[in-house]
Amino acid sequence: MTLATKEPTAHKLRLLTVSNRGPKEFHRDEKGDVTAVPGQGGLSTALSVAASLYPATWLSSPLTAIDREIADGTIAPACADGASHFVSTGPRAYELYYGCFANEVLWFLQHGMAWPEELTAEKRREAWTEGYAAVNSAFAAKIVEELDTGAYRAVMFHDYHFYWAPLLVRRQRPDVFMQHFVHIPWPEAGEWDRLEPDIVVSICEGLLANDSLVFQTPASVRTFLATCERFLTDAEVDLDSGTVVHGGRRTRVWANGISVDPAELSEAAASQEFSRYRFMLRGEPHQRAIVRVDRLDPTKNVLAGFQAYAYLLEQHPELHEKVYFLSLLVPTKSDIEIYRRHQDEARALAESINQRFGNRHWKPIQLYFEHNRVQALAAMSLYDVLLVNPVADGMNLVAKEGPMLNSHDGVLVLSRTAGAHTELGCGTISIDPHDVAGTTAALYEALMMPPAERRDRAARIRDKVRSHDLRDWFRTLLSDIEAHTPITDAGEPSQLAETSAA
Repeated sequence: MTLATKEPTAHKLRLLTVSNRGPKEFHRDEKGDVTAVPGQGGLSTALSVAASLYPATWLSSPLTAIDREIADGTIAPACADGASHFVSTGPRAYELYYGCFANEVLWFLQHGMAWPEELTAEKRREAWTEGYAAVNSAFAAKIVEELDTGAYRAVMFHDYHFYWAPLLVRRQRPDVFMQHFVHIPWPEAGEWDRLEPDIVVSICEGLLANDSLVFQTPASVRTFLATCERFLTDAEVDLDSGTVVHGGRRTRVWANGISVDPAELSEAAASQEFSRYRFMLRGEPHQRAIVRVDRLDPTKNVLAGFQAYAYLLEQHPELHEKVYFLSLLVPTKSDIEIYRRHQDEARALAESINQRFGNRHWKPIQLYFEHNRVQALAAMSLYDVLLVNPVADGMNLVAKEGPMLNSHDGVLVLSRTAGAHTELGCGTISIDPHDVAGTTAALYEALMMPPAERRDRAARIRDKVRSHDLRDWFRTLLSDIEAHTPITDAGEPSQLAETSAA
């Protein structure tokens, strides 16, 4: 349900938002002045929209050289952006926290994928103790410091980087209201048997220190509750109400899928830069475009998508020179070996398909390997078929952005394991991401679909996206906070013990 628009409340209390990547990154321009640019990724976009709806301060890791200068005091925060505060940690601790535990241990486990062979039990333990727990402790200390200023109504955590921090904050500030939104999928309870049991217990206890724990889909809510039943012997789990009582506190666990901002997409589509990229990327008048836009991450299943396309060209030679695959891949986490190997494999496979099927006049796969958001949006406006085939995904915003931008009544081919399928499945061709032959058949079905059916499916998806857009997503989170932190006449949140205690 779409909520009515609210203006930010008149009181001065802010939200304290915690995420590894903030909504802005800081650089120096050609004149040497500090400038802020939007952070990369869907989370940064979401946080920027949130800022327009409610006053907030962000705690995040410093990711650029200028970020680090701000963090260590070389540049005064007021010279950059008073709403962005950084938490510095040592390079080794950060690498173990981010590169190893967050983006190898948790990322692959929560997406149901095998770990790299070199990720031994000893390495996982080291990454948890000396990396993840250490960085979460540093953030918790900074959160407590900020809370003690009296400027904040609640703390809002984002994603898988901070599963442990809420418990550390709760131990020191028991009355603060904390909400945690997890952007990635939560796997079946048995998947967590791969990880050392005491670490799984710590993760669950950390998340249950929040008053409100929010996932992308009802499926992730169910699997988290099942995980608590499996690993926390003293937890009282109520599957019907979606609550867990543990350690004398009740945590509400619920779903609120993130979305896109149609107004932001429309503004981008009206720009000259968008038009220029659209002109550059378009095919010949007789050609149909299959498009994918993804971070080049193993969970996005890029290799299987290329293989399905190769089978399509093999099985249907009549499509040669009549279809092209426009693939815009964003490099990600390139400092982690398994991601670098995957990027090399994707490039090599695309080149081999081009060599096998292409000719002087036709390049079957047009590969772009860069971070260029406007170019990616322009590509999505051109698709006849949009392929979104992740092994698993918390939501996948490309599946929502594409239909809002597309002008061809394009068909969305979407993995059932993407969170977006929960909302958009009524208008998609649904696939099993592991079934390459099935993906090939879906691509062909989409290319051959009659125009009337294409229009109908595209319209259904757009209606779904409009019914719950990015602003609705954030207002729903904000309504949850406001309902549990009523403002007193003195302009302060009332005590929360009665709403949080068992």
